[in-house]
Amino acid sequence: MIRGILIGVLTLGVAGTAFWGYQEHREKNAILLNAENNYQRAFHDLTYQVDLLHDKIGTTLAMNSRKSLSPALVEVWRITSEAHSSVGQLPLTLLPFNKTEEFLAKIGDFSYQTAVRDLDKDPLTDKEYTSLKGLYKQAEDIQNELREVQHLVLKENLRWMDVEMALASGAEGADNTIIDGFKTVEKTVSGYDETDFGPSYVNMQKKDENFKSIKGEVISKEKALQIAKRYVKMGKQEKVNITENGKGSSFGFYSVSIQNIKTKQEANMDITKKGGYPIWFIYSRDVKQSKIGLNEASNKAIQFLKENKFQNLALLESAQYDNIGMFTFVTNQDGVRIYPDAIKIKVALDDGNIIGFSAEDYLKSQHERSIPKPAISSNAARASINPKVKIMEEGRAIILNDANKEVLCYEFLGTLDNDTYRIFINAEDGTEEKIEKLKNAEALYEEVV
Repeated sequence: MIRGILIGVLTLGVAGTAFWGYQEHREKNAILLNAENNYQRAFHDLTYQVDLLHDKIGTTLAMNSRKSLSPALVEVWRITSEAHSSVGQLPLTLLPFNKTEEFLAKIGDFSYQTAVRDLDKDPLTDKEYTSLKGLYKQAEDIQNELREVQHLVLKENLRWMDVEMALASGAEGADNTIIDGFKTVEKTVSGYDETDFGPSYVNMQKKDENFKSIKGEVISKEKALQIAKRYVKMGKQEKVNITENGKGSSFGFYSVSIQNIKTKQEANMDITKKGGYPIWFIYSRDVKQSKIGLNEASNKAIQFLKENKFQNLALLESAQYDNIGMFTFVTNQDGVRIYPDAIKIKVALDDGNIIGFSAEDYLKSQHERSIPKPAISSNAARASINPKVKIMEEGRAIILNDANKEVLCYEFLGTLDNDTYRIFINAEDGTEEKIEKLKNAEALYEEVV
């Protein structure tokens, strides 16, 4: 009888293990399928957007009046922004694709700067018109290259997940139709570096896009693992995997994965080779109940930043989603908040541990700045605000404007009826740069780190 019971227990155990493995396999396939669908959508969106970009630039060449030309150039700018977004959603982080992104940035900036000026008083110069014709031809070349890649993707039913795996493993030198196609696009665009966009052109591409401004010595894999374990505490029963990014990348980083063998909980993070700065990390686990409040959780986030030597940061926003606290910090320099230097932290409200962290914007943007004095008074800036808005707080901040250029602003926190708004007024000329409606956030302005 005992033997029969043991056999039954073992049978149930084997069946349970098989079912668990099947469930894990299904969930993994579902995640991979979702990622593949997102990659496919982003790629076909990009191809479509470049088609539209080429056609829209072509129509501007036949226009002569501001009434027609300005809206058309704004449309070029919009399409370019969408193409940027689509590129950012593709697994091309490790593939040098910066020339194409710079080209899109140049088109976007040229179209925006031209669209917002008074073309009746300051029409397109001959040089700018020639540049516009050059953009039209260059967009056509990129369009043709992308269409060729799209044709092969559809014809051969190619998978973007294979691209991601090839790039992550450093095997992009092998035969891969998609990678080869995008390398051809990049090579084609490289010939456009010397395009002269005329005197109105101001480059809108992000500075230090690939963490070029960070300082420090290049670290080893072993050092990267030590840094990762400062962020992730899994105990002794852990499985560790660390890989180095592929060759040809314009910046270097290590990808670290740590899994608790017993609980199967996993944490992943990227760490820069230079300086050993964490770019982001995620600790995947369920947070089923809240035992601490946002205030205590914010103190945990502040302590975490101090321990990891992030300095001169102010807590800007805090919010709670389910049982997780979300906090945003920005640099505070001489009482001026630097919005491009943003760090986001997720804190589990059950035990106060950090389960998410993103410093990508901070690492790309953070650098020594010489902050100018405002050219107008705060009272003059207030005069630009809707008089129906009740101003509650006032300060100064540096933000990125629509041309992706840093500008010094007066920052006002105001209310209208039951809504709260953050309003940025250009401290140079009183222009209303940006208005944000705040949602489920507590605005805080004291320096905390």
